[in-house]
Amino acid sequence: MPPEDSLELFGPEPARRADPRAPLADRMRPRSLEEVRGQEPLLAPGAPLRALVESGTLPSLILWGPPGCGKTTLARLLAERAGLRFEPLSAVMAGVKEIRAVVESARRGRAAGRATLLFLDELHRLNRAQQDGLLPHVESGVVTLVGATTENPSFEVIAPLLSRCRVFVLRRLPPEALAEIVRRAAGDAERGLGEEGLEIPAEVVEALAHAADGDARRALGILESSVALHRARGGRGPLSLEELREASGQRLLVYDHDREEHYNVASAFIKSLRASDPDAALYYAARMLAAGEDPLFLARRLVIFASEDVGNAEPAGLPLAVAAWQALERIGMPEGRIPLAQAVTFLASAPKSNASYRAIGRALEAAQAHGSLPVPLHLRNAPTPLLEQQGYGRGYETPHDAPGRFVATRNLPEELGTVRFYEPVDEGAERAIAERLRSRPPRS
Repeated sequence: MPPEDSLELFGPEPARRADPRAPLADRMRPRSLEEVRGQEPLLAPGAPLRALVESGTLPSLILWGPPGCGKTTLARLLAERAGLRFEPLSAVMAGVKEIRAVVESARRGRAAGRATLLFLDELHRLNRAQQDGLLPHVESGVVTLVGATTENPSFEVIAPLLSRCRVFVLRRLPPEALAEIVRRAAGDAERGLGEEGLEIPAEVVEALAHAADGDARRALGILESSVALHRARGGRGPLSLEELREASGQRLLVYDHDREEHYNVASAFIKSLRASDPDAALYYAARMLAAGEDPLFLARRLVIFASEDVGNAEPAGLPLAVAAWQALERIGMPEGRIPLAQAVTFLASAPKSNASYRAIGRALEAAQAHGSLPVPLHLRNAPTPLLEQQGYGRGYETPHDAPGRFVATRNLPEELGTVRFYEPVDEGAERAIAERLRSRPPRS
């Protein structure tokens, strides 16, 4: 039997109480997995990490995500839910000596019947030798390792350690999750600012959520500073956007993601592209990015614009827009703004044609108006003798064997007459298409 003092030393941890002098972000850390917001893909009922925790066995794992998304809080809550002793270290400050001390403590705890979760923040800061030193303790189960990193583990964590850990990707907190966190802090009288009785208008909450840029710690820090500034000025009336601007040290742009201003700026962006004004298009793109818009929203709009408004007048527009989208997905922000800017300036400066866009609209109208018209027999395949007898494929000529690679045969159903859907414009590369179509004899 282990000595009684060991049992006492590694007994249940006391419930954590909020230190009233601690920063608001620390006081408002979630106390249970149910309080965590913004990581539903991992923690909702049946989600991967939630299912793993509820299975009763917590393996070593790595939490990869941006600052302020809840990695440290989640590690602590996982330890509590799994009944593990929580030992936090920062890889910025800790070395082999500190890690060895935690491992020895974990051995004693294990002998006393209490397992240990070693939380290593900034895991990517450990060098290869330090990571190698963790391997035997992780593999033997002396500690359950939970590493937190803002960097891609594939590049920053050695392969043997990576193979012994499950990797979970935490996302940057969406504005709606940040808004809920801010409202909770403003109304919580025990840990938050509820005793202030301060009114925080919806537009202030929304502006704060966007200014925080996915970071809960930053959101609560700005809120705490704003309330302190408001209090210093007498504390009268609701918290204002101006106080929020001053406390955050930056200009908060008026931009909402689901109301009028979102559509105003997005519309200005598209119409500036269409007007061949690269400066205005860049400005409105920058407005959206600076206000916290998802950059992939801009990338998607550029891909659509490349076909809808540039089209065959500059066929390079679509592959460039798609490449910018893919580059943004692969490298992320802030560097992703560079291929976005290249696509914006190229598409704004390119010749314009919406002929393809108008053509598919006309074709859809004809399909809806005339229904399922029979396909002309010469365009049908004749895979069986019966179909060949019925005239399928009869009279079909392949253009590759014809002079000029062109056969003047009607391919539309008779009922549509001489309708034209695609009418290329006299701009850019589409001018050559228009000339080529005009030079050909009429179809009969």
